[in-house]
Amino acid sequence: MRENRSVFANIDWFLVLLYLLLILMGWGNIYAAVFNEENSSIMDMSQEYGRQLIWILTSLFLAILILFTDGKIFQALAYPIYFVSLLTLLGVLLFGKEVAGARSWFAIGSFSLQPSEFAKFATALALARFASTDGISIKRWRDRLIALGFIFMPAVLIIPQPDPGSALVYSALLLVLYREGLPGDYIFFGLSLAVLFILSLLFDQLSIIIGLVVIALIVVLLTRKVRGFYWRVLGVLSVAIMFTYTVDYAFNHVLEDRHRNRINILLGKAHDPKGIGYNTNQSMIAIGSGGLQGKGFLQGTQTKFDFVPEQSTDFIFCTVGEEWGFIGSTVLITLFMVLFFRLVQVAERQKSLFSRVYGYCVVSILFFHFAINIAMTIGLAPVIGIPLPFFSYGGSSLWGFTILLFVFIKLDAYRLQIL
Repeated sequence: MRENRSVFANIDWFLVLLYLLLILMGWGNIYAAVFNEENSSIMDMSQEYGRQLIWILTSLFLAILILFTDGKIFQALAYPIYFVSLLTLLGVLLFGKEVAGARSWFAIGSFSLQPSEFAKFATALALARFASTDGISIKRWRDRLIALGFIFMPAVLIIPQPDPGSALVYSALLLVLYREGLPGDYIFFGLSLAVLFILSLLFDQLSIIIGLVVIALIVVLLTRKVRGFYWRVLGVLSVAIMFTYTVDYAFNHVLEDRHRNRINILLGKAHDPKGIGYNTNQSMIAIGSGGLQGKGFLQGTQTKFDFVPEQSTDFIFCTVGEEWGFIGSTVLITLFMVLFFRLVQVAERQKSLFSRVYGYCVVSILFFHFAINIAMTIGLAPVIGIPLPFFSYGGSSLWGFTILLFVFIKLDAYRLQIL
């Protein structure tokens, strides 16, 4: 018992408090999103808020269980956990239950579990274990490629479900590698490919290729030449041109119609406010109708009358905007930003490289979910099924985020020891 008391003494209770605030606020907004006067009991298991309360209680049990677990076990079992996670992602493709066109769930009676939500935690552990291994340096080519393999292997298994939103989350872990020595050129290259992807959807291929050649010529004329310079420019140009040709195939043959339509609407190439763009359109109406102070708790008309589909999951933020207005939305965003800032602080104070890398994985994953989810609800990103951490309805996501966060809280409690 003495060890447990000392461990609890080192727990970052501020992070725990932020977690509790977010899950309770999330539950309140789920209650508001699906509330009707005929079914108002908070323990009504036929309603999402009743089931979410059970998910919250079981998540708290998981959190306590993690806090009582020896922190060293997470580093020791990082690779086995990652391997099991890959097997579950493969298994769900073969034996999973199809929901909304995606085979992403294991169904056991009325209970469903989404393996991709737990793969994020497993990938964070494996990446931290690899990066903290003696002799490993992200500054070396070989180690970079292995680290990228750890990151993108789960994404490759998630894409065929198809669930491009969950797969895209793993790109956030590139920021972790950047913190550990990955050159900024990689981030710039990734962002450049994203821009090129968008331009390839907006303009014809010939125009894009001409533009790339012109840019390459300008770089050749204005940049100081070094050994192998021309070959590098030619290599980058070739990759960019090949990427441009693959965009059309990927867009039309890999993505489903619903994903293509949402991207086209976001880019202004299509307008369908009553069809595929209905969710986002109604979400923006709900948020806008909240004004400065909002309509008040349980007074949201857009949400109460089910104008916004998925209003308790992907579009939970529109409930905040409608009922609590600009002020409430700002408070929620501020809470999340405080959470991210605190996580960075805690990650930087780690004496263990494993703990630090894992901490930055936690920050990257949570921030990506936060940014994309809110961007979806206000029309700045396509709808790709990204839940708001600790806030959206769903047991798998709440369990996954709880495990992700509390493993780091536990590792931080060991920061005065060598893991």
